[in-house]
Amino acid sequence: MHEKCGVVGISLEDRDAARPLYYSLYALQHRGQESAGIVTHDGFQQYSHVEMGLVGDAFDPGDLEALNGSNGIGHVRYPTAGSVNACCAQPFSVSFKSGSLGLSHNGNLVNADEIGDELADLGHAFTSDGDTEVIAHDLARNLLEEDLVRAVKRTMNRIHGSYSLTIMHDETVLGVRDPQGNRPLCIGELEDGYVLASESAAIDTLDGELIRDVKPGELVVLHADGTGYDTYQLVEPENTAHCFFEHVYFARPDSTIDENLVYEVRRELGRKLWAESGVESDVVLPVPDSGRAFASGYAEAAQDDGSDIEFAEGLMKNRYVGRTFIMPTQDERERAVRLKLNPIKSTIEGKSVTIIDDSIVRGTTSTQLIQLLKDAGAEEVNVRIGAPPIVAPCYMGIDMASRDELIAGNQSVDEIREEIEADSLSYLSIDAIAETLDKSQTDLCLGCVTGEYPYDIEGEATDRDVARPDIGTQSRPADD
Repeated sequence: MHEKCGVVGISLEDRDAARPLYYSLYALQHRGQESAGIVTHDGFQQYSHVEMGLVGDAFDPGDLEALNGSNGIGHVRYPTAGSVNACCAQPFSVSFKSGSLGLSHNGNLVNADEIGDELADLGHAFTSDGDTEVIAHDLARNLLEEDLVRAVKRTMNRIHGSYSLTIMHDETVLGVRDPQGNRPLCIGELEDGYVLASESAAIDTLDGELIRDVKPGELVVLHADGTGYDTYQLVEPENTAHCFFEHVYFARPDSTIDENLVYEVRRELGRKLWAESGVESDVVLPVPDSGRAFASGYAEAAQDDGSDIEFAEGLMKNRYVGRTFIMPTQDERERAVRLKLNPIKSTIEGKSVTIIDDSIVRGTTSTQLIQLLKDAGAEEVNVRIGAPPIVAPCYMGIDMASRDELIAGNQSVDEIREEIEADSLSYLSIDAIAETLDKSQTDLCLGCVTGEYPYDIEGEATDRDVARPDIGTQSRPADD
């Protein structure tokens, strides 16, 4: 799996937005490490700086000084649609007859090719193969004929898929969340302005206060002078499709998403994991870092039930090694596991061990971890996973492996246990996910664990009555 992207938008009263945007992108760095960018506007012209690499490498003090204006948007990217190169880095900027436009996108459209082909036939020239440029061109076209709110609504009626957007039209910053709320977006208040961000951790970094999540299908327009904001519910969804994996893995544990603190969600999922498939062992170990909250809740629930199981840190992480699932070859992934994690033998030797992780994708990392623990003297290694088996790819902004590469794509739990050489293996149920998030399964995106999706994806099953927009003629929404 690759990370999704992170977006932010800021409007301030009387100071430049570049540095707060820079700090916000640092807070969202976990959501994308491929490129980083900021676009600002000072009321007269637009300024842009977008580079490949991490936030700290993409900007120097001179870059920030050159980004004038108290309004701006920012983006950190991991590629989900489009090439891995500078042409797809964001925010994407375009100048047109009605002004300047900047756009940051978290998510993935499933009908971008259809819209792009239509716009190309109308004379639009594209510089990238990413879906973000398609959204920007479609919105720019609509802005030639409509005011800002109606133009956004027209574009929303045409694009199909997951998206949280921060947009800047001249000096006006706005945020849009797709009608299913698949990708997170929230709004916060600063001492001298307002901020839109993928996660509340970015608001915390700026000493701001979280106001609320942007609602699915809602448009939020920040006042250019930083004194307030307006909201417009442009689409009223029958059901949402919140990505449950944000809570399981992607989001920072200190973020609040859809009114749930991610850390507490993970602890509760750990408690439910014990209730559903707890196994007596001497010690429970988290796989750092994402397994830590799960393991804490799991051990607490076990101890509440009278178990003598001990929570301990048995795997130490080398934080200077990249994530193993983005290594290009199998041999490199296996070597990276040993570079990345080192067992503490005194915690493990001669003991039965339960390790807690958030997910198993290909299974290679789990196999290596189990071998590490057995080499360190573990008598037994049980594996518990804080999510259901991943049986299908994600089309909504997470670049997961193909079905053939997913270990659970065509194997039973017991077959997976044999392959990774665990003494026992259990996953959390879908019911436990829905109960913990206090949502019905019909309001969650569960495509990667069911193979049925909340969007109309060619060749895939759907879990609801849904169809793509008819592209070819622009449908005009009602003016209300």
